[in-house]
Amino acid sequence: MLQQEKVKAIVDNIEKVMIGKRNIAELSVISLLAQGHVLLEDVPGVGKTMMVRALAKSVGAQFKRIQFTPDLLPSDVIGVSIYNPRELEFEYRPGPIMANIVLADEINRTSPKTQSALLEGMEESSVTIDGKTLNIQKPFFVMATQNPIEYEGTYPLPEAQLDRFLMKIKMGYPSHVEEIEVLRRAEKSAPIETLSAVITLEELIQLQQSVKEVTVDETIKSYIVDLASRTRKDPYVYLGASPRGSIALMRASQAHAFLKGRDYVTPDDVQYLAPFVFSHRMILRSEAKYEGITAEEIVERILAKTNVPIKRLVKQ
Repeated sequence: MLQQEKVKAIVDNIEKVMIGKRNIAELSVISLLAQGHVLLEDVPGVGKTMMVRALAKSVGAQFKRIQFTPDLLPSDVIGVSIYNPRELEFEYRPGPIMANIVLADEINRTSPKTQSALLEGMEESSVTIDGKTLNIQKPFFVMATQNPIEYEGTYPLPEAQLDRFLMKIKMGYPSHVEEIEVLRRAEKSAPIETLSAVITLEELIQLQQSVKEVTVDETIKSYIVDLASRTRKDPYVYLGASPRGSIALMRASQAHAFLKGRDYVTPDDVQYLAPFVFSHRMILRSEAKYEGITAEEIVERILAKTNVPIKRLVKQ
C-alpha cells in the first residue's frame, strides 16, 4: 500500500463511525501527521470523544482518556512516584499521559496547574517527576475538548497554552440525513466496537517522517509569514499569531499536501488551513467583540487581501 493510500485508509476508517465528518477526520489526521495536537471545541454529544477513539483504533495506538475535573491533580495526569519498601526505592507509576493518543476531555474544567502538567508533555514530549525527566513514547498525540457554552466553573486556557495546539476544530451538528444514518448504524450496536486498525504504529511514524520531506518553496514560506504578520497588524486584533503559529501552518500544510498525494506545498494548502491554525492564536480587541467579528472572519479577510504566490513548484 502506498503511503498516501495508508493516509486515505485512516480517514475512510474513521468515516465508518463519524458520519458526514470527513473534513474533521482529515484535519485530525493532518495534525497527527504533522506531530501537532488538536483542540476540539463544540457542544456535548456531537462526537468529539468518538472521533478521538476512532483515530486511535485506526492506527493501532494505545489510547487513554482523562476526564478533567476541578479536583484533578497534576499527578493524576503525569503519574506519581511511590516508595517500594522491598526495593528500598521509589517506583514510577505512569499516568494516562504516557500513551500514544490521549483524550483530554473538558480540559477547561480543571485548574491551570493541572492544565500545565498536560501542556508540558504536549510541548516537550516528556514529563518531569521528582526532578527526573521521562520521555513520552512516540507517536504522541493529544486531542483536548472543551464546551464553548458553559463557562461557569471553568478555567479558560491562557493564550500561551492555546498556542501549543496546532489546530482548533469545531465539529458542528450533522445534517438531517446524516443524523438519520447515525441512528441507523447505532440501532443494534456501537460502530466503534467493530473498528480495527488499518496501519501499525511503525507505519504511522514512517508517515510522519515522510511528511517532513514535503517541499516548502521559499515563496510559500514568505506567504505564510506575510499572513502571520498581517494578523499582528490588523486593527481588530490585540495579539496576532506567533512565530510558533507560522511553523504550525507550514507543518500542517506539508501534511495536507501529503494527504492530497503531492510532495510540495501550494498556496491552496496554506489558505485552507490558515483559519484552523491561526484563529485560536489571536486575541481580539473589544471593538471586534462588540461588532460581532470573529477571528475566523479576520483570517478570511486577511487571506483575501494578501497577494498569493503565483510561482508553481513542480519537482523535477
